[in-house]
Amino acid sequence: MKETKSEEGLTVKKDENFSDWFSEVIEKAEIVDLRLGIKGFIVIRPWGAQIIENMFEHLENELQRKGHKPTFMPSVIPKENLTKESEHIKGFTPEVFWLKGIGENQELALRPTSETVYTPMFKLWVRSWRDLPLKLYQRAHVFRLDTKATRPLIRGREFIWIECHDAFESKEDAEKQVQEDIDTTEKVMHQIYGIPFFPMKRPEWDKFAGAEYTVGSDCFMPDGKLIQQPSTHLMGQKFSKAFSAKFKNRNEKEEYLWTTAYGPAVSRILASVIATHGDDSGLIIPFSISPVQTVIVPIFTAKNKNEILKKAEEIKNILEKKDIKSYVDADPEKRPGEKYHVWELKGVPFRIELGEKEIKENEITLFTRDTKKKDKMKISELGEIKKLGEEFDKRLREKADKFSGGRIVDCNDRKNIKKIIESGKMARVNFCSTEKEGVKCAEIVETEMGGDVRGTLANKNEIPKGNCVICGKTASKVVYIGKSY
Repeated sequence: MKETKSEEGLTVKKDENFSDWFSEVIEKAEIVDLRLGIKGFIVIRPWGAQIIENMFEHLENELQRKGHKPTFMPSVIPKENLTKESEHIKGFTPEVFWLKGIGENQELALRPTSETVYTPMFKLWVRSWRDLPLKLYQRAHVFRLDTKATRPLIRGREFIWIECHDAFESKEDAEKQVQEDIDTTEKVMHQIYGIPFFPMKRPEWDKFAGAEYTVGSDCFMPDGKLIQQPSTHLMGQKFSKAFSAKFKNRNEKEEYLWTTAYGPAVSRILASVIATHGDDSGLIIPFSISPVQTVIVPIFTAKNKNEILKKAEEIKNILEKKDIKSYVDADPEKRPGEKYHVWELKGVPFRIELGEKEIKENEITLFTRDTKKKDKMKISELGEIKKLGEEFDKRLREKADKFSGGRIVDCNDRKNIKKIIESGKMARVNFCSTEKEGVKCAEIVETEMGGDVRGTLANKNEIPKGNCVICGKTASKVVYIGKSY
C-alpha cells in the first residue's frame, strides 16, 4: 500500500466496503505499518501497541485474580517434543516454521503453541495432588506458517497472545476450568472491550489438534463474517500421557495429569475492537483501553498562548490525579480543526477544547467521540469524566450486543441456509451429529452453501427437535452455521 498520513482521513464508508475501510483505518490511525513487506508479519506502531498493552493488563489482572501465575517459556520447541503427541503434530506440521542447521544437530520449531513445553515442566513441577491445580500463563508471540491469504491483525503468521496452560487432578476440575475460561472471555473481552461472542463447542473435525474438545468464541464482524477469538481446550490426559506427566493422587496412586489450554490472541481481538466500534471518522476505542482517554486541545493566539497552555497543563494534572489518561496537543503547526480530525481518527473517547472563552467561564467544552456531541463542563467537575467513561463503554457494548444479537436465524430448510449466511447472519439448525459421522453433512454445508458448522453453544444445552436439516436423519445436536475468516 502507498504511504499514508493520518490527517488524510478515510476515503471509504464502513457499511459500504468494510474490507477497504478496515485496511485504511488500521494504517491511517497508526495501528500498523505494512511497508516492511513480509507476508503474514506486521509492524505494530506505538498507538496500536499501547492499546494492546492496556488489553493485556485487563486480561492478566483477571487471570491472576483467578489463580493463574505468569511464566516465560522459550520461543523454540525441540522437534522431539513437538512430535510426541501424534494428533497434535499431525494437525500442526504444515504450519510449523522449522529452524535448521543451527550447529547443535537439533531441529527446533518456532512455537505454534506451547503444550509441548508446559507439559514436560508439569512433569518436573508436580509431584502430588497437593501441587494441584497448577495454573500458569505467558505473554507470547506464536508463529504459524499459514498458507491461506493473510490479513493484518485478522489472519497472520505471527500473533501476540496470552496462553494459559493448567494442570488438574481430575477431569471434573479440568472441565470447570474450561467454563472459567469462557467466564474470563465474558468478563474481559465482552464486558471491558465491548465485544460480544458466542462460545461454540467445535465439532469433532474442527477441534484443536490434540484436544478432547475445543470451545471457540465466535464474534461477528461488520460484514457478517465470523472471527474466532479466545478458544479454550480440554486436553484431557493426551499430553500428560505423551510426556509421562504423572502425580500421586489422594490414594497415593500414580495417575496422569488432566490439562487445559486457553488462548486469547490479543492482537486479533484488537481487530474486533477496531471493526466493531469504529465508524466513518475512524477508530472508537473503549475508555477502558484507550492510551489517551481525554485529549486536551488548547485554542490560542500569540497573545494568549502562554495563559491557555498553562491552563491546559493544569487541567491535565487534575485529570491524571483522577486516574484519567490525558494528553495536551499543543502542536503550534496544526490548526485546532486538524487536531480534532486526528484524535477522532485515533478514537480517543473525549476531547477537551480550551480557549479564552472557556477560561473566562472557568469551564471546558467536552466532545464525546461516539455520540459526537459537545457539552459544557465546569473545571471543578472534571472528575465526572471517569463516570462518563464508564457510560461511554456501556454504550459501545450495548450497541455491539444489539448488532450481534439480531444475527441468529432459526432455519429448518436447507435451501435457506445459504441465504442466511449471505445476509451476514448465522443459521441455527438441527444437525445429525458433531462427531465424525456428521462430517459428510458439514462438507455439504461448506461446498454447497459456503458456510461452516461452527458447533453447539457451550454455555447452553439446546435440545434438537426433528431431523437433520441436511441429511434428514434424526438430529442429535442444534448447531450454528456461518461464514468465517
